[in-house]
Amino acid sequence: MREKAAAALHITAQDLLELRVIDEIVPEPAGGAQADHETTAKSLQQALLRTSTTCATSSPNKLVRRRREKYLRIGQFSE
Repeated sequence: MREKAAAALHITAQDLLELRVIDEIVPEPAGGAQADHETTAKSLQQALLRTSTTCATSSPNKLVRRRREKYLRIGQFSE
């Protein structure tokens, strides 16, 4: 039921990635995050390190501009 609702509302991880609301999907291990905490933590660590590296190498003005552009894009549709 949850999966159908998420798909109907276009709020699946893939939908949010395509809409550029999120930057990345962090894959879960088989059985879900609760089944393998260590693998989940490592995946999250890698994603956070990628993001923090990008942030650390960008100027504050560039980060603010990109964030502003991202939030202004949310909710805009084109056909």
